Amino acid sequence: MTLIVPASAGGSTDVIARVLGEHMARTLDRIVVIENVSGGATTVASARTAASAPDGTTVLVAQLPLLAAPFLFTGLSYDTRTAFAPVGLINAGHTVLMARKQLAQSPTEAVAWLRANGTSANIGHGGIGSSGHFCALLLARALGVRPAFIAYRGGGPAMTDLVGGTLDMVCDQSTNAVPQVQAGAVQGILVAGPARIASISAVPTAAELGLPDVSLAVWHGMYVARSTPTAVIGRLNAALGTALADQAIVARFGQLGTSVFPPDQRSPQAHAAMFEAEYQRLGSLLSGMGITPQTVE
Repeated sequence: MTLIVPASAGGSTDVIARVLGEHMARTLDRIVVIENVSGGATTVASARTAASAPDGTTVLVAQLPLLAAPFLFTGLSYDTRTAFAPVGLINAGHTVLMARKQLAQSPTEAVAWLRANGTSANIGHGGIGSSGHFCALLLARALGVRPAFIAYRGGGPAMTDLVGGTLDMVCDQSTNAVPQVQAGAVQGILVAGPARIASISAVPTAAELGLPDVSLAVWHGMYVARSTPTAVIGRLNAALGTALADQAIVARFGQLGTSVFPPDQRSPQAHAAMFEAEYQRLGSLLSGMGITPQTVE
């Protein structure tokens, strides 16, 4: 079985897939290969999954870009709402804004720096339509600034440049941000969510810094080609559920500032309902920002 990650290695979705892949391989008694398929702002990986054999051997691990693609690009080779069968929800969390070391002495100072240097600053993210991209857009709108948005093929390469000092700031999911903040490689500026993250408790929420509109929930799910048999989807969902019930995985996700979905929200049906609701939410968010496929492309 191949778990497709629609971004480069080292990013948040890659971390999630590798943690789950090892566990699911044991449960399913089969080899699970993690394949990073970057490009096209995740649409290359999505198209490959949509066209794959409907036998459960090709599984996509995806988050917000899968749902956002129709609002950002024209000419997709698949219909996002009909090409995939949801397998199950994995985890939910929020994004974190980070800055290069020495940019500021505190989160408050970093926000003031961005407000003052908005036109010359740059903010990296894991690609158009990614959670980091949306986080950066919300931040810029809240501050009334227009920094340069630098898109990468995943959060991993963006983080590399932030650690190296090439970028001023990066927005990314907590699963990618927490280890770097803990290591002191970057500065944690704010959590785009309702509460601080316990493993980086010194980093305030956006609301604490006077930016309540900078809030973005992020979640991952697994998908297969639409016509995959229900029984195959059921076996994959059961293996996913077994992994998410493992307290070692629960603890690992918790360290990364994200949490697994509870058992009553892991079914394919619950995933399908979440997918539709979030599809509508992202569409409203993007249209409210004046973003259309024409403005992006």
